[in-house]
Amino acid sequence: MEQTKASSLGDTIALVGQSFLGTPYVEKTLEVGDTETLVVNFGGLDCTTFVENVLAFSLMLQNQQTTFESFTENLETVRYRNGKLDGYPSRLHYFTEWIRNNEKKGLVKDITAELGGVALEKPINFMGTHRNLYPFLVSDENFEAMLTVEKELAKEELCYLPQDQIESKEHLIKSGDILALATSIKGLDVTHTGIAIHQPDGRLHLLHASSKNGEVEISELPLADYLKNIKSNIGIIVARPNLISF
Repeated sequence: MEQTKASSLGDTIALVGQSFLGTPYVEKTLEVGDTETLVVNFGGLDCTTFVENVLAFSLMLQNQQTTFESFTENLETVRYRNGKLDGYPSRLHYFTEWIRNNEKKGLVKDITAELGGVALEKPINFMGTHRNLYPFLVSDENFEAMLTVEKELAKEELCYLPQDQIESKEHLIKSGDILALATSIKGLDVTHTGIAIHQPDGRLHLLHASSKNGEVEISELPLADYLKNIKSNIGIIVARPNLISF
């Protein structure tokens, strides 16, 4: 693992991310059992767990940690609100809250506004309005807690970089930056996430767990072109890791 460390944090994150290339895409890997547990699954990743695993390993490299316990502590820190697993609603289900909460922890910084991002006015309430899609929301307690989370989210301003501006700004996005795909789908903030990676073609691509191709891969098309093929995509949110865990 020590060989993975690169000269810059962003390059380290991109290298760690590439070590997962070919890992199968599996959805809903965290929806197991009757109660929320810290799920560790290297055999199958969805887009969010891919990003979380990469950050947890990158934190280990940065802090010179070597134990599995260190990894699970890092994973809990990244995945849950304020770094503590306290039931299903404590998981950062909405990726914009994931970014915001991990910014509070000192792990990432949302740089979308600096890149020329614009405000997105929309209520984020997909879970509350699609209760039947989430097995854990059968519980009234979990459902009420998620409604409270959504009320808090409504107070926050969302900012995204519109799709037609990405190509002109891609030189400002670094390999290792976390990219979230903003969407026009009602009630949702983000449909997909991955890691920015500059390729030999001189363009910015997406390193991600792809549901379409069924594994962790680097997008064949540059990010700006890749997004044009996603009907509901409106642009991206960019979070730059700095990984100074509290």
